[in-house]
Amino acid sequence: MITDKKGEAAVSDIEQWANRITTSVDAQMAASVYYDEDSSTYVLRLAKGNRVLLFRLSEAQVQTREREEECEKTLRGKIKGLSS
Repeated sequence: MITDKKGEAAVSDIEQWANRITTSVDAQMAASVYYDEDSSTYVLRLAKGNRVLLFRLSEAQVQTREREEECEKTLRGKIKGLSS
């Protein structure tokens, strides 16, 4: 579980989690997160230089203990894609 918080309250936890992983893989990359209330998803923005990649994680993904590994795998794949 990345966070037990919901909605906007979870953004800080998710952003810290994403940046911890992102900077461990590529120190020049940064992650930011915002909550999209209309779709109940968290939009993650990865940026490196002038390149940006956006993707979403659902509330269920970030609030389910068994799915944290899935979220990390997704994030690492996106980092790799942006780095290449």
